[in-house]
Order: sequence, then structure tokens, then C-alpha cells
Amino acid sequence: MKKVKFAVVGAGHIGKRHAEMVARNDNAELVALADIKPEDTLDIDKYGVPFFNSVDELIAKGPDFDVLCIATPNGLHAQHAMAGLTARKHIVVEKPMALTKSDCETIIHKAMAVHKHVFCVMQNRYSPPSVWIKDIVDLGILGKINIVQINCYWNRDDRYYKLDGWKGTQDLDGGTLFTQFSHFLDIMYWLFGDLSNIKSQFGDFTHEKSTEFEDTGVVNFEFKKGGLGCINYSTAVWGQNFESSLTVIGENGTVKIGGQYMNEVEYCHIKDYEMPVLPPSNPANDYGPYKGSAANHNYIFDNVIECINEGTMPTTNAMEGLKVVEIIENIYTKNPYFKSKRGRRSQKSNSKV
Repeated sequence: MKKVKFAVVGAGHIGKRHAEMVARNDNAELVALADIKPEDTLDIDKYGVPFFNSVDELIAKGPDFDVLCIATPNGLHAQHAMAGLTARKHIVVEKPMALTKSDCETIIHKAMAVHKHVFCVMQNRYSPPSVWIKDIVDLGILGKINIVQINCYWNRDDRYYKLDGWKGTQDLDGGTLFTQFSHFLDIMYWLFGDLSNIKSQFGDFTHEKSTEFEDTGVVNFEFKKGGLGCINYSTAVWGQNFESSLTVIGENGTVKIGGQYMNEVEYCHIKDYEMPVLPPSNPANDYGPYKGSAANHNYIFDNVIECINEGTMPTTNAMEGLKVVEIIENIYTKNPYFKSKRGRRSQKSNSKV
């Protein structure tokens, strides 16, 4: 198997996670990094690869590579994906794929035209509870799905939303559902399909001065395949993350996956079914004062390498990435709060990598 060559644009917490996963993989090679910040401020010396201050400079002057990993602010994902695809590189893009369905469609059309893959990072699919519930839903063990509830209650405070940063801005962050909770909407879509009849309410309890969007939301909807659903979420939890949970009530039983990161099976009671012993989940990504979703990026890179070398399919393809963005866009834009709250916070500056 040939080594697949990777370059990473964005050398923050997640970009370093990408670089580390490549460096640890025997079938991968990290050949370059790029970021708008000075190289000596990024703590990336250990990778020992050429460094560039923009994606354009990386493509024009950098070494040859196969895959561009995009770990930049959300609002730049589409721009950077298009730059990589124009240079005929495969793309690994962190969630969300983009901030609009239209931008996702543009990326997909370009990828088709240049015959390249776009891999969307939705690593929570690899957690043992996610793999398990996918199996029982697909096999019909729960029977008809009656109701699905997702609860996501995290802490994001002034340690996270810095005045000179991109997080909290409408144009580069996009919103709480895009940045914090799109992984869990992806799991829901992966399991139960598309939504209709979306109704939402938003509030802002502790982030009036730090973000241009809501910190709390209650969303109700129907699944097109049948059944009701709701998402309750907040980043206004004091001190630390509380939970990310998925409850499914079906015709033949009830299950709940919980814990702080939807990483534990907390309840399983299904007709004529015995719960198997699952492997342990990986810990959450640790970013110092706050934590994120499961550290499953190694599975993403195994899949990328396998697809490129052996012609298999991405585990999270671009169409699925588009659907998650479309769902979030619909949740936001169909509520008057979207227009009344957003755009207030002018002190945040735009960024370009």
C-alpha cells in the first residue's frame, strides 16, 4: 500500500489532531502545514514539515500531496475546499462541510468534475454506542420509531469565545448547532433520515456579549420516515459539559445513549433482545479548559487511505455532509430569532487563511 501524502491547513487544536493522526499512520505522510499565524507561535516544530501562511501559498509553492485537510474556521471551509479541489486534491473537511447548502453543492459539483473525494469528519459515528445503535435500527430490532430526543448541554464561556477570535461570529462560526452539536445531528440523520415540519425556539442566556447567535435552542420536527423528534441544546451550562444524549422510543423497546459525549449506553430495554458488551469508547478531545466530541479521528484517516488506495467508499460522504448542513440551515432560517440576534457583534474581525 502506497503512502498517502497529506497537507493540513489550520494548525489549531483540530489541525494538530489531523497532523498527529497522519504522523502516527504507517500508510500516511504529513508533508506540509499552513496557518495565518506565525509558525513560531503554533507549537508545530515536532512535525518537521514545510510551513505556509495561506492555502494558496501551500498549493502554489508547497510539496506535492494527495489530500488537503481543512481545519480552519467554519466559514472558510467552502473556500478552502474549492481551492484544494481546483488543485485536484482530495479533501478532508472538519464539520461542518460549509455554512450553507449552496456552498456544499458547489463543492460536490467541483469534486465530481475533478474526480476527487470529499471526506466529511463526523467521527462520532465510530463510537461503539453509535455503531451498536446503527445496527439495531437498520435491522428493525426497535420496530417502528415513535420518538427520538437529543439533549446536548455543554459549557462554552469566555474561555472559549475570545474577542480577537473567530468563534462566536456569524460569518466564520455560523452558530451553536454548526460548531458544537453538528456531530449529534449527523448521528440522528444517519440513523433516522431527513426531517420535516421543523419548529424552533432560541434563547441567549449567557452569551449576549460574546456571540452573534443563540446559546440555547428547542427544536421540534417530524421524520420523513415517520415518528416525532426533538433537539434540546445549550452552551450556557455553568462550569463544564453536562451531557449529550440520544433517547429512542420504538415499537419494541427503548434505548438511551448518554454520557457527556453520547459515549455510553445508559438504558436498553428491547423485546426479546439481550444487550451485548460493547468495547470502551475513546475519550473526548481535550482542549484544556473545555472538551469536545470523541477522539475518533484515527478511523477517519484509515478510511481516507483505504478509499484512495483501494477504491472503497467514504464512511461519511459529501452528500451526507450536505444534508447535515441543510438541516441546521433550515432550523435556523425558519425562525425569526435568526435575523434579530445575528450580526450584532461587530468587534469580531474577519479572518482569512
